[in-house]
Parts: sequence; C-alpha cells; structure tokens
Amino acid sequence: MAIDVETVVSVAAYAASGIAMGLGAIGAAIGEGHTAAMANIAIARNTKASGDIFKNMLVGQAVAESASIFALVIAILLLFLDVGIPDLLKAAALFGAGLSMGLGAIGSGIGSGYPAGETCFGISRQPAISPQLTTNMLIGSAVCQTPAIFSMVVALMLMFIDFGNAPLHPTWAALLGAGLSMGLAAIGSGYGGGLAAGASCEGISRQPKTIANVTTIMLVGQAVSQTPSIFGLLISFILMFKSFPESTALSASMALLGAGICMGFGGIGPGIGNGMAAEGAVRWVARNVEHAGDLMRIMLVGQAVSQSTAIYAMVVSLVLIFVV
Repeated sequence: MAIDVETVVSVAAYAASGIAMGLGAIGAAIGEGHTAAMANIAIARNTKASGDIFKNMLVGQAVAESASIFALVIAILLLFLDVGIPDLLKAAALFGAGLSMGLGAIGSGIGSGYPAGETCFGISRQPAISPQLTTNMLIGSAVCQTPAIFSMVVALMLMFIDFGNAPLHPTWAALLGAGLSMGLAAIGSGYGGGLAAGASCEGISRQPKTIANVTTIMLVGQAVSQTPSIFGLLISFILMFKSFPESTALSASMALLGAGICMGFGGIGPGIGNGMAAEGAVRWVARNVEHAGDLMRIMLVGQAVSQSTAIYAMVVSLVLIFVV
C-alpha cells in the first residue's frame, strides 16, 4: 500500500497543533486560577486594598497567560504552515514541534501563578509596598517563562529547519526525541522557578526591608532550577543537528527516541526539587536575614544533590546518542 506523504504531513501538523494548544492551555489556566483565588482571599482580608490587588491579579494572570500564547502561536503556525515539498521527516519534525511547545508550556504557566498569587496576598498585608511586590513578581514570573521560551525555540527550529538531506531512519526518532526532551524537561523548571518566586513575594510582604537579600537568593535559586531545562535544550540541539548514519535497524531509532525521553522525564523531578529547596531558603531569609549566607549555602548544596539526577539522565541520553 502506497503512503500518501502529503496526507501524513498534514495529519502530523494538525495533530501537533492540537497537542500544542491543548497541553499548552493546562498550565496557564491553573496558574491564573491560583492567582485569582489568592486575590479573593487577599481582598477579603483587606478590602481597602482591593484596587491594587485587582490590578496585580490581572498583571500576574497576563504573565501566566504568555505560556499559552506561545502555544497558540505554534498551533496556528502548524495549522497554516506551507511545508514546501512534503516528506516523512517533515511529519516527524512537525509532530515533535507540537510536543515541545505543548509540554513546555505546562510548568511555566503553573509556576507564574505562584508569585502572582503571593503578591496579591502580600498587598493585603503591606499595601504601601505594592510597587516593590509587583516588580519582584514580574522578575520572578519572567524567569518562570524561560523554559516555555526554550520550548518555543525548539518548536520553531523543528518547523522551519530543512532536514530533507538527512536519512529518514533513524532521524525521524531523533526529531521526535528532540521535542520530548525539551518539552518534558521544561515542566519541572517552570514549576520549580515559580515556587522560589512565590516564596520571595511572600517573604518581602512579611519583611519589606529584606527585599535585596530575598530577591538575590530567589534569582540564584531560580537559576539552578532552570538548569534541567537547559540540559533538555542541549539534548534537543544534539538530536536535531547531529548527523546520523542511515540505519533501518529499530534499535538505532529507539536509542535516539530513548535519549529524548530519558532527558525529558529526567529533568522534571530535579526542576521541581531545586525549586522546593529555593522556596525554603527564600521564605526563611525574610525571617532570619542575618543568616542569609548560611541559608543560601545550604540551598545550593541541597540543589546540587537534587540536580545530580538530571545529570545522570543527561549522561544516559548522551550514551544513547553517541555510544549505543
């Protein structure tokens, strides 16, 4: 039975579009809902600050929404993209793009909801420092969006790079693996970064004078939380740009697909774990600012141990790509 390549490419693009937008809507909706819930609690606590709380709720929700907007852009491009000369590799690349963006938007959407929610509640405690809380929220939320941006970059590369000269087998598996590596690894980093940012906004609202120390440790903690998504990005780039010899052996394709799956899933836990460690440090720096150095040191040691599992996943992925 002859394969209608053009139909296969269209099916892959349409399915990828649905995956990108369907999964991409999950995180933003949860993050926005959390923000609204905290805003209601905050207004009930301090009705006089309802105006500032409402404005910050909308700003925070807008930032959380950006992850789903990235997904919407990719979904629309997949629906109306002119693929040129269709081939089966293009179908794999388009499907990988949908996976990368859809999965990659989940953590960033949820994570951005935490600083937004804590800012709304913090304003009910300290209405006078609303501008400082808003600034801290925007910084923390922006960092949370970086994994979604990485995912969008990988999706765009998969959509627009011409892989036509590469052999179908095993390159198709490498392209799918690239999308899975980036999309899955972004989940933990986006969520973990949000935990640190939320604790920062909560700490500043309790002790406004500690804003410099709290913000510094938040950014350090978030930076470490982002590294699993950077590992996912690295594996994605290798899978997209390395030349693989033609091989119809199923083992060759599964090794490349397995590399993407390994790094993708392997980045979820470390991203969340690093965020938890940062959350604890950031939250208590505001209460014990004189011990900020000790708390940061313990945070970094704890994050390094949590991070080791992402490194193990990256090592196995590299072995699957270069050795197996």
